[in-house]
Amino acid sequence: MKYRKLGCCDVDISAIGLGGMAMTSIYGAANKDEAVSALQAGIDAGLNFIDTSDAYGGGKNEELLGRALAGQRDKVFLATKFGNLGGRADGRPEYVIEACEKSLSRLNTDVIDLFFQHRVDKDVPIEETVGAMAQLVEQGKVRYLGLSEAGPDTIRRAHATHPIAALQTEYLLWTRFVEDEILPLCRDLDIGFVAYSPLGRL
Repeated sequence: MKYRKLGCCDVDISAIGLGGMAMTSIYGAANKDEAVSALQAGIDAGLNFIDTSDAYGGGKNEELLGRALAGQRDKVFLATKFGNLGGRADGRPEYVIEACEKSLSRLNTDVIDLFFQHRVDKDVPIEETVGAMAQLVEQGKVRYLGLSEAGPDTIRRAHATHPIAALQTEYLLWTRFVEDEILPLCRDLDIGFVAYSPLGRL
């Protein structure tokens, strides 16, 4: 397994990560036993970057990972996301705190390694959302902050509020818009880029 640094994260992270979304019924029926087996096989092969969201299965995905990682939480760099409420985003500071507490409980962990805002809330200044996320870092509940599907201006403003470790956005052979401005900006700001669906989706 190859490892690399992800933005400002002071951790060696596997170049290949495992997204948990399909481990619950998103693209159709999911097999929990197969999901856990795939997760364990990845860990055994040296994969340590695991990504999920409270939006996947209404929190069921986090619960599944929380159970599967029992006794080996220290082997993985665990990322989760908040604020994607089925067609609308919620970036209110009070919701950020609430979502984090619920994710910590479902994941059965004391700290989230990388906490993403899943979708940007256009009705809440990004400085307010990231400010609340930064409080979680200060409290030791979150280690690093991330954004998902954010535009250049939002990334700059968020990063000026608190260092953003990673941006997660779709990137694959036929979806390459990030190459124009997003990837150069991430390089300039030392923000890691996490490509989701790199092999495409059905």
